[in-house]
Amino acid sequence: MNPSDPAFYHPAPRTQQYCSQCGHALTRDIPPDDNRIRDLCTHCGAVHYQNPRNVVGVVPILGDQVLLCRRAIEPRHGKWTLPAGFMELGETTEQGAARENQEESGARIRIESLYTVIDVPSVNQVHLFYLAQALDAHLAPGPETLEAAFFDLDRIPWHDLAFRTVSTTLEHYLKDREQGRFPTRHYAIDLRFPD
Repeated sequence: MNPSDPAFYHPAPRTQQYCSQCGHALTRDIPPDDNRIRDLCTHCGAVHYQNPRNVVGVVPILGDQVLLCRRAIEPRHGKWTLPAGFMELGETTEQGAARENQEESGARIRIESLYTVIDVPSVNQVHLFYLAQALDAHLAPGPETLEAAFFDLDRIPWHDLAFRTVSTTLEHYLKDREQGRFPTRHYAIDLRFPD
């Protein structure tokens, strides 16, 4: 399916039932001067906008190895992933990526550049991964990680990776490494359809 085709984007609706300002039940309608269905409060007039969630993470490299973390939480418990998670309020995407790395792997890193931006409209998310250099091999995984390990690039556990955004990012890292240049890349993935 072509990401530029408008039919590609069918986001899963996220709706809330009650107004966070006054507690009354919400309705779904198009507000005046808008063009989309929103969660509306007919009691206080509040419009509750639902926006995509940002997932931020890093691709930590140490020589010819990449750092992966084995998930201790759902979804995809026990599968390998890059250190990443949901961005928090009050932080930049880079700060969030560094925080997630610290929480999940405990690796000391230096973030270099934004590497991949991956739109995942079917789950209302945008995934942003930064290239990073691991400063040493020390790891101290947090409670969301069963184990963290550096993998030789020819030993990445492709069949045990947790998410398509992770495998897409790693596939392009390997190709870019061969060419010796790492441009920022932008993709769209629809999780409703297998590759």
